[in-house]
Amino acid sequence: MEPIEIGLVVSAGMLVLVVLGMRVAFAAGMAGMIGLIWIFWAKFGYDPGRFGQALTVAVKTAGQVPHSKISSQALSLIPTFILIGYLAYYAGLTKALFEAAKRWLAWVPGGLAVSTVFATAGFAAVSGASVATSAVFARIAIPEMLKIGYDKRFAAGVVAAGGTLASLIPPSAILVIYAIIVEQDVGKLLLAGFIPGAFSAVIYGLLIIGMAVTIKGFGPPVTGFTWKERFAALPPALPIVFVVVTIIFFVYNPFGGDAWGTPTEGGAIGAFVVFVMAVFQGMRWSELKDALLETAKLSVMIFTIIWGVLIYVRFLGFANLPSAFSDWITSLTMSPMVILVCILLAYAVLGMFMDAIGMLLLTLPVVYPAVMALNGGEAVSAAESTFGMSGPMCAIWFGILVVKMAEFCLITPPIGLNCFVVAGVRDDLSVQDVFKGVTPFFIADAITIALLVTFPWIVLWLPSQV
Repeated sequence: MEPIEIGLVVSAGMLVLVVLGMRVAFAAGMAGMIGLIWIFWAKFGYDPGRFGQALTVAVKTAGQVPHSKISSQALSLIPTFILIGYLAYYAGLTKALFEAAKRWLAWVPGGLAVSTVFATAGFAAVSGASVATSAVFARIAIPEMLKIGYDKRFAAGVVAAGGTLASLIPPSAILVIYAIIVEQDVGKLLLAGFIPGAFSAVIYGLLIIGMAVTIKGFGPPVTGFTWKERFAALPPALPIVFVVVTIIFFVYNPFGGDAWGTPTEGGAIGAFVVFVMAVFQGMRWSELKDALLETAKLSVMIFTIIWGVLIYVRFLGFANLPSAFSDWITSLTMSPMVILVCILLAYAVLGMFMDAIGMLLLTLPVVYPAVMALNGGEAVSAAESTFGMSGPMCAIWFGILVVKMAEFCLITPPIGLNCFVVAGVRDDLSVQDVFKGVTPFFIADAITIALLVTFPWIVLWLPSQV
């Protein structure tokens, strides 16, 4: 068999393993290892006497790649961003943020749900993990919504959908992973996530208001807060703003000139600032231990997925599958924009069976070169490109689109991770309840993605200013 044929067979086998329930990290690692052995043995003409040599070469190849990538400095962003989120929770910043959002926004139709969305967006600005955001607000916001008569399924859906905003709003672990896979500037990608993330939150809020206006008894507004009470709620929430501004100033230096430090250093400083705040808020040793343990668990899970998938990615390179897929995509007679939309729809389907990080790690080595080829290549200028943007800008735009699709996959059945987390936190909710409650937000996400595709400047304006 030709290397491309081997690549297709092994990739199909890996997808079968994932659908059957095997973890992405192990399915990808196993498939990559088998594929490397197969390709090297094929080069030796399937000589039984040289199978051991093929095995040795495959093992050496598989062993070198994960270490070289995992030791990348950029990946150290992930645990620091996750730690910021857990420390913020134990510092009580999440409760303060929710209370401030409630006092300022709860007067609109469906106001408490709208407050939850914007509170999760605010917390996403100091937490790089969607799962952590959903878990935190399932404890804080759902009881408040149930007290005033919200349907428990919709209340759960609001929290699950709001948690996905952490995928786009920096600091974002998924954006960091995307930047590393496609070898793009981490700082610009993180910056590009701000406006689309806020835009997504606004779309969610408008959807909730629209439902509250048209559905009788949907979600009564909460009134009675005086202006004094509203302004009194702001100071306890200001530490989150302080942390965000600290990271932005350190990484992007808005005063001009060179950056004061790398994103990794910015993440570390942000974690230290939140730690100091948590200590002053009275965080105990047991709470610090829990924050560190939860950070370690989530970080290890992400790094294990990366480690396994990188073996598979190296196999894809030997099978020449990425370049073959790019050639096939560019040979299609359809409009490049139609092809891009089809790729995004394929992500929506694939996300029903895979977790967001695993899905991106498995597909981007093949899909990213194809999209860049559609635009005219990584070095193309905006004037000569297909989508009207330079190669680096196209990489940023596509990255935001793909991460937004990953957000979408966090709430789609049957394995929408955020829905499982919310159901796990609340004993009175089943996973089916959460999936039913999150259904309206599919429409909001579809609208958001359509607008980001149609108006790329929503994504590109901020990074173009740097």
